[in-house]
Amino acid sequence: MRNQMSQRPFFNSILAVLILFLTYTNGQSQSKVFMAGASISNITPPLGEPVVGNWNSPPATYIHDQINVRSIALNDGNTTLIFSIIDNVSINREVLDAAKAIIHNKTRIPYANLMLASTHTHSSISAGKTGSQRRGWQYGEPLDEYQRFVAKRVADGVLVAIENLEPAKIGWGGVDVPDHVFNRRWLMKEPVMSPLGIMDKAKMNPGNLNPNLDKPAGPIDPEVSFLALESVDGRPIALLGNYSLHYVGGVPKGHVSADYFAIFGDRMQELLGADRQEPAFVGIMSNGTSGDINNLNFGKPRENHEPYEKMKIVANDVADKVYKTYQNVKFQDWVQLGAAASELTLDVRRASPEVLKNMELVMERPMDDKPLFHPLEKNYANRIMQLETQWPDQIDIVMQTFKIGDLGIAAIPFEVFAEIGLEIKEKSPFDDTFTIELANGAYGYLPSPEQHEVGGYETWLSTNRVELNASRKIIAELMELFSNLD
Repeated sequence: MRNQMSQRPFFNSILAVLILFLTYTNGQSQSKVFMAGASISNITPPLGEPVVGNWNSPPATYIHDQINVRSIALNDGNTTLIFSIIDNVSINREVLDAAKAIIHNKTRIPYANLMLASTHTHSSISAGKTGSQRRGWQYGEPLDEYQRFVAKRVADGVLVAIENLEPAKIGWGGVDVPDHVFNRRWLMKEPVMSPLGIMDKAKMNPGNLNPNLDKPAGPIDPEVSFLALESVDGRPIALLGNYSLHYVGGVPKGHVSADYFAIFGDRMQELLGADRQEPAFVGIMSNGTSGDINNLNFGKPRENHEPYEKMKIVANDVADKVYKTYQNVKFQDWVQLGAAASELTLDVRRASPEVLKNMELVMERPMDDKPLFHPLEKNYANRIMQLETQWPDQIDIVMQTFKIGDLGIAAIPFEVFAEIGLEIKEKSPFDDTFTIELANGAYGYLPSPEQHEVGGYETWLSTNRVELNASRKIIAELMELFSNLD
């Protein structure tokens, strides 16, 4: 169901305030001045907190590169849109709602026009509390210290991007870069056992040249989509990229890093000759539909790289190819902006009697006993119990779509499979479309019903938390929202 800081010249500050005043007081401004602004806001965590994203959570001992929020603000004279991309593995809705409330209260920008999303770096601390709390149901509970810090700094970054609004030009494009994206789920010649005591046809990260490999379980989306912003005299303001690549990794234990997402932005700044600008150029890479995609080709021998080496290879190559395409982008002096949002109610998955029985058997066994089904079975027994006892029977998720001229953008609060993103592109009424995942919340993986049938990590209960048909409902909702923007 749906329920519908850096200083700027004095002139630009006054102009930005005037545009916002016209937008949110009479909503009928006849101005055709397109404006854009961008900012970077630092959210680097303190050392000593657990780094999340893998099966263990070592304390942060070293800051390799800063953890940031990168924001852009767009205004067409009547409508303001905000896109804010946050260096974190995933952020709960309640944290992002808190940031939106601050922004809305200070600017009156509608909530539907505010899009906040995680990059999915696996090399920073949690913005979803720590330990077992990360997977519990927290909506309505007080935020912890780092969550409050992130919410405030996201809001600060957006407010600075608005302060930086100036007359601008906008363009967009896309280029295929298939070399770095591989479906990490493989169909196996012989079924494999899951921690739930159920046999799977598919396996995530099955190992290079595993003799049981049959074929990848799904497609990839090789396209790098991007939105480019320049001042009226051609100075680069910001670039927002979107690539369906989970993350790259290759980070030493205890290191904090924004992964390849940040390296891409730095390389774009270099290529565009935008170093040491005032205000600073902001290069952004958002995560597309990459729930089943990573940077490892299991059909070939394993590659070995030094720490951070592969990140640089991927980020620099993607940036180089985007830069070449950028040269042919047609910039426009004005485009119409629009946003539509709703809340979609989804059922929370529950364990079958068979799985409950299997997990009961697992919990009865001593910790040092040989696993009954799988080395991770006790982890999943605890997670399933938490899902069964703490999560409500239904959740309401934020669905969001945007219109930027002939470009459509969708936002989904899950780690979304590539085939779902490809279907959204195919069905979208816009000439160009891309999807930002882990937007406005985070509820686990979103496989298609067909992928649920073959199983694998991303489909295991508690890794996936919502009804098996959720992707169908989400696509239908997005198409309806897109239709409202035509």
